[in-house]
Amino acid sequence: MLLHELRIPVRHLLKSPAFTTTAVLMLALGIGAATAIFSIVEGVLLRPLPFPHSERLVVLSDILQGGNGESGVTAPDIRAYTRDTHSFEALGGYQSVGYELSGIGEPAQVNAARMSAEVFPALGVAPLIGRFFTQQEDDRHEQVTVISYTLWRNRLHGDAHVLGTKILLDRKPYIVTGVMPRGFEFPLVPGHLNNSEVWVPMSFTEQELTTGAASWNSAMVGRLKAGITAAQAQSDAERVARETMRSYPPFMSSLRIQAVVRSLHEQTVGQARRLVRTLFLATMVVLLIACANLAGLLLVRGIRRRRQITLQMALGAPAVTLLREAVFESLLLSLTGGLLGLALAALALRVGVSLLPETLPRIHEIRLDSQVVLFAIVVSVLTGIVCGLAPAFAALRTSVNETLKEGGRTVAGGHVWLRSALVAGEIAIALVLLAASGLLLRSFQKMLAVDLGFRPDHVLTASYSLPQKQYASQPAVDEFNHELIRRLRELPGVKFVGLTSFLPASGGNSNTTIDAEGCVAPQSGGMNLATQVSLEGDYLRAIGVPLLSGRYFTPADTADTQLVAIVNHKLAEHCWPGSDPVGKRLRLGLQEPKIPWLTVVGEVADVKEASPDVPSKQQYYSPLEQYEKSIGSFASPTDLNGNGGSVVVRTAMEPNQMANVVRATVRSIDPQLPLSQVQSMERTVSHSEAPRRFNTAVISAFAIAAVLLAALGVYSVLAFSAALRVQEMAIRMALGSQRSGILSLVFVSAAKLAIAGCAIGLAGAVGASRLLGSFLFGVTPFDPMVLTLAAGFILLLAWLASLLPARRAASIDLISALRAD
Repeated sequence: MLLHELRIPVRHLLKSPAFTTTAVLMLALGIGAATAIFSIVEGVLLRPLPFPHSERLVVLSDILQGGNGESGVTAPDIRAYTRDTHSFEALGGYQSVGYELSGIGEPAQVNAARMSAEVFPALGVAPLIGRFFTQQEDDRHEQVTVISYTLWRNRLHGDAHVLGTKILLDRKPYIVTGVMPRGFEFPLVPGHLNNSEVWVPMSFTEQELTTGAASWNSAMVGRLKAGITAAQAQSDAERVARETMRSYPPFMSSLRIQAVVRSLHEQTVGQARRLVRTLFLATMVVLLIACANLAGLLLVRGIRRRRQITLQMALGAPAVTLLREAVFESLLLSLTGGLLGLALAALALRVGVSLLPETLPRIHEIRLDSQVVLFAIVVSVLTGIVCGLAPAFAALRTSVNETLKEGGRTVAGGHVWLRSALVAGEIAIALVLLAASGLLLRSFQKMLAVDLGFRPDHVLTASYSLPQKQYASQPAVDEFNHELIRRLRELPGVKFVGLTSFLPASGGNSNTTIDAEGCVAPQSGGMNLATQVSLEGDYLRAIGVPLLSGRYFTPADTADTQLVAIVNHKLAEHCWPGSDPVGKRLRLGLQEPKIPWLTVVGEVADVKEASPDVPSKQQYYSPLEQYEKSIGSFASPTDLNGNGGSVVVRTAMEPNQMANVVRATVRSIDPQLPLSQVQSMERTVSHSEAPRRFNTAVISAFAIAAVLLAALGVYSVLAFSAALRVQEMAIRMALGSQRSGILSLVFVSAAKLAIAGCAIGLAGAVGASRLLGSFLFGVTPFDPMVLTLAAGFILLLAWLASLLPARRAASIDLISALRAD
């Protein structure tokens, strides 16, 4: 019986290939886009973290009073929280680092993590091969390591006897004790490129536990005991934080910390939540427009088949049977569109995942799994039922006698208003997306116009890290840096060369407490924070930072001369408003310790440390050779300064043409030293702009799809209305109406639809402003230019969509139209 009932709608659809193809493709676009974006929602937000009972995993951080939010934890914090808290089954600290990996293939820079022995048990993931390192190995500073599945397969060729193998990290031998399973990832960092491949014991140095106790550059993760809540664990941690503050050394006695415990899942996905939800909402809006168009097409189809349906009812066909046939027809269309949409979603994910911004977490978990496929099926079924019921009811609400009396004429009756309402709704939704796209485009334009504080053109950058085994002393590090600068300067086409500890637009976050002579303390009672950057060579000239007053550093600024600094405009205005900062003094740290003063010799422009739309911060620069003396009592004989950072080269040619030459120059000094992130500064800036570029591109793509679907809706309703009114227009023309009058009738109908849709859409755009506000930069959600242009474009598109129906209506054959039944 069911198969028999299915044959009828299949036969109807096969008889109308144009209608069927249009409907299926339209639904495939909507369902495919919704499925692709839902796979991101499911992979990033909804799916539990890939750890057993991940809901019990939390992160523990300090909030430093006067700081800028959560600050991580210090080495003494890790020891105190691990020893004295009672709410965790396991709790440990970790810190992301980088190592030179050698001894197995070509040397390369790899991402790694220093971790307490308790981190692996807290995560609850067993190694694929071997074991984790132990607390005893951590305490004894033994050089052991756990490696990733990818490194094991690619570098060690999946050797089953890998345990006990020695690899070189920064040219020190480490013994492999274990291999993690495929897909294991920790720390959970955003993007494609930052996954750790090596895990080594934390093995705190004496400096980290003493003079480095004010460095909040680590993090902690723990597994709550059964029955313990995050709030209870936070109270436990706050008790330990109060005890920790009592034992602070004198130079930290004025610092105040507060412990905070929150879900690891929230820590990982919190920043991406608003973006992913907005994308999903946008794609569901496109699907809604596609559904409205399908409902409209089915309504037209039902009206055209009205006489056939009436005859079936007159011959005794039950309304339920006819209704079921209509729903089956709609379901066939939606399920076919859903299957095609799944294929399009799979293709989009295969191509598009690599294009996702590096700020998005859990990218490697985005895929078409069973949950995503189930979502596509449910959406397809719901679409078929909803889109099929309303037109079917409209077609069935007919009088058999009246319809049969009308003969062959098809009368729209009261159904035109439903079709018009659907199209007006489509226009309104399209206008909301178009306005959102315009606002994001304006924001992106504003961001591109921001002064970066430097000139990224014709600049090549590269990162390096000197292995401590070979460069174990400061003279060895200095000799390498000086020789590298000297050789690069001698290359043809090179204008300036410099080294830096902090590269602009890299997104780093490095805050140092400063004490500026004559500076009024912040009214909030917090600390005066700035980014400290160590330089060598002609870095400021190489990166193109404008000098506002004073001078740049010179070779005469050595460790044996006066300690000097260059400050940015923001720091100068904050500390010494309205006066020339040259000659003023500042120093590192708080007022308690006896830290040497640095004399300001220059003021430069504010350099963007992250994306151009992020506010600039206070910055000061100091010569690398003077850094050890400038930190006073914080210095340690074991410190190595300048043993890692970025090389910056300004050239007269295209930067990428210099990449191999720079690599060869480094190899001529140290044949085993790898360079990483060798790229133009313009590409670095482009990466920092990628999240906003991605938001703008995706919303704009959805807006274009919505506008095209809305235009299709306008065209179809006008074409159908004109077809229904052929005899009326023929009579008008026979009574003397000009063709221009007929054109006006169609254009006025289009204008009414467009104006009604725009009015609703503008109200919707105002309502959606709160959702969009956090994504905007330099524009308001009510930008009149954007809203006016969006509405004007919709009106123009409606006029274009009405041209063909209007021309057809104005060119009808009077004799044929008047003779028609």
